[in-house]
Amino acid sequence: LPFLCTLISSQLLQQQPCRLIHPSSLPVVADEGNITLGALFSLHDAVLESQWTFSTQPEPAQCTGFNFRTFRWMQTMIFAIEKINRDTRLLPNIKLGYKIYDSCSSPLHALRTAVELMGGREEGSSGTECQGKVPVVIGDGGSTLSMVVAHFLGVFQVPQVSYFSSCACLSNKKAFSSFLRTMPSDFFQVDALAQLVQHFGWTWVGTVAGDDAYGRGGAQIFNDKVTKLGACIAFYEIIPKNHAPAEMSRIVKRISGSGARVVLVFALEQDVKALFSEALKHNLTGIQWLASEAWITAAVISTPEFHSILQGSMGFAIRRADIPELRPFLLRLNPTAYSDDPFVLQFWEEMFKCSLHNRSSGAICNGSENLASVQSIYSDVSQLRISYIVYKAVYAIAYALNDMVKCVPERGPFPGGACPDTRSIKPWQLLYYLKKVDFINEFGEQTKFDENGDPGAMYDLINWQLSEFGEVQYATVGTFDETKTTKLVIEAKKIVWNGYQRQVPVSVCSSSCPLGTRKAIRPSFPVCCFDCILCAAGEINAIECVTCPPEFWSNLKRDACIPKLVEFLSYEDTMGMVLLAVALLGSCATLATALIFACKRHTPLVRANNSELSFLILSSLWLCFLCALAFIGQPTAWSCQLRHTAFGIAFCLCLSCILGKTLVVLMAFKATLPGSNAMRWFRPPQLRALIFLCTAVQIGICGAWLGLAPPVPRRLMTRESARIILMCDMGSTLAFSLVLGYIGLLAAICFLLAFFARKLPDNFNEAKFITFSMLIFCAVWITFVPAYVSSPGKYTVAVEVFAILASSYGLLLCIFAPKCYIILLRPDKNTRKNMMAK
Repeated sequence: LPFLCTLISSQLLQQQPCRLIHPSSLPVVADEGNITLGALFSLHDAVLESQWTFSTQPEPAQCTGFNFRTFRWMQTMIFAIEKINRDTRLLPNIKLGYKIYDSCSSPLHALRTAVELMGGREEGSSGTECQGKVPVVIGDGGSTLSMVVAHFLGVFQVPQVSYFSSCACLSNKKAFSSFLRTMPSDFFQVDALAQLVQHFGWTWVGTVAGDDAYGRGGAQIFNDKVTKLGACIAFYEIIPKNHAPAEMSRIVKRISGSGARVVLVFALEQDVKALFSEALKHNLTGIQWLASEAWITAAVISTPEFHSILQGSMGFAIRRADIPELRPFLLRLNPTAYSDDPFVLQFWEEMFKCSLHNRSSGAICNGSENLASVQSIYSDVSQLRISYIVYKAVYAIAYALNDMVKCVPERGPFPGGACPDTRSIKPWQLLYYLKKVDFINEFGEQTKFDENGDPGAMYDLINWQLSEFGEVQYATVGTFDETKTTKLVIEAKKIVWNGYQRQVPVSVCSSSCPLGTRKAIRPSFPVCCFDCILCAAGEINAIECVTCPPEFWSNLKRDACIPKLVEFLSYEDTMGMVLLAVALLGSCATLATALIFACKRHTPLVRANNSELSFLILSSLWLCFLCALAFIGQPTAWSCQLRHTAFGIAFCLCLSCILGKTLVVLMAFKATLPGSNAMRWFRPPQLRALIFLCTAVQIGICGAWLGLAPPVPRRLMTRESARIILMCDMGSTLAFSLVLGYIGLLAAICFLLAFFARKLPDNFNEAKFITFSMLIFCAVWITFVPAYVSSPGKYTVAVEVFAILASSYGLLLCIFAPKCYIILLRPDKNTRKNMMAK
């Protein structure tokens, strides 16, 4: 089409006389004046093109679907022109005329009418200049139509002022240099719609657009804006211009299955009607419709048949105005008084559903019918929005012409201070003044154009509400003014949502994740679609799961960090209580054994078993039981140092005594051999020295340990654990290993010696019991190592305490239990004769 426009324009610009094959057959409404304004209105919704054979002259195109709303816009233009002509202050002594064509909502037909406005010649006229050229054109309505016309008029630099074209693409001055409009750009409308979506927290929104520049352009800008604001587009569908039933059905099914409860329809009223007619067939309800400015106040959609699905619809509309005396002007029409108007006759027949010339079998009318008696969108002046925009467009041109007329010679805006020639208006000069126009109309609203030829954007937020009589009321529930700091103002309490609800509808792909969970994006889905995954232990959720500080842990709801539980083997724990009781029982049993031995110290059994070593062993065992208590309770500096050193020294002392006892038993029988004097090395002084030396080695190891790297309390905090483990750091693993190794060495020596002496003749062979005690002792400490390494937290300490108690009980029971049995229960065996039987 731009190429076609340029081709036609170049032909018209050639310096040749116009030669019309035949007079124009396009219907036109015209009135002569000093200055004639051209205009294009889509009075019909479609055009029926004749078949072109290229062998005969094609038949004139026929337009169908008379549009009362657009016809009111055209009459508003005529009303404004007549009002200006009566105004003695604006354009005095100058009469404005008009020449209005019907573009029939078709780009090709709009181009035809634009050609007529620029180069037509009346039948019977003479001369070489084309007649009827207008200096300015008002229109067209649709953005696609205006783009075609603007490409054509731009070649002639003829200003075009549109009243309904809102496509943001028309703000491109490189492509549309002479285009202006009193209708705000879709860029502002879309900005308002995007802010509306953000305001109500809708993140899953569907978009349906008309298949034209208006629908595609506006919907694309909307999709980009809401995406930047964090929302997602559930679907994007295009309404075909032919309204194919199969495609319309597919679109409605897509809307129904998308899960989006908020859907924007950015299309002209004809396309919107086709969409909602299909939605009615599928009983599509529960959708909150967002409307573009083109249909939010369109009467063709607000009929009762659509109330069930469109009640509660919301969208932005141009500010309305009450134009005085417009309604009487609209009602003045009569086919008799305006018989030369080609559109009045059709308007009358469509309005009253009759025929003026008996062209059909329907009702016949004669022109005497009363327009005021019929309720229609044509005579309804309660929602004058686009009509007001048409009104402002006419006045903008009038003020521009007025500025041209008032130009003072030598002070004009053109080279040399020249003023325009008002007797022959040149379009490019009028275009200059139109761009500079700035006035405040009778309604207190300023009219001017920015550098892109766009006016300031001010909208009313409209909500479809049904009155008690079942009629649609366009309730204003907010405003949008792009000139203010707070652009969008919403009165939420006034809004009635779809389904007569007062609560804001929710339209999300996935509900917000509750505290304690995080978002997990679904593969191949937009970012608004996600699953909620519980935060890992030790993490909480604000926006994303974040790890708690080292000393804190997440609560059960994963919404707050709480201090970690401090864990150690305490006296309050059941385990701690059991180990404490066992340790105290063992110490009491040791004391009881010592008491028995003390009371029976003169008996043969006690005297035969070296009572001094026996008491020394019992004392060391008692210390072993008591040192277990140092492992229970909160670790401190002194308890950490005490527990391991006391344990090591106490067991070393005990094993040293057992080693001495074993040597005495073994040497006692060796000394009875002829010539043996071995017993002189195992008398009490020597035994004491042996015990002292063996114990001194352990004391030396422990002293070096405490001096160089003593055990200290430490808080073990791991990210994976909900507890802080209070434990004693060994300080030196080598020192701890040496302590245990030395004890193991003594135990191994005792075991070997006792094993060798197990078959020595004696009624009460103590070597056997020492062997058993060492077996138990070694078994306990061998199993201790893996259990100690693998036990977590306080159980590590419990394992060590258990090993201490188990080995202590093993020594106590194996060595002293048989003796106590004889002393207490079999005193008859506690005699010298029994002791010396063999």
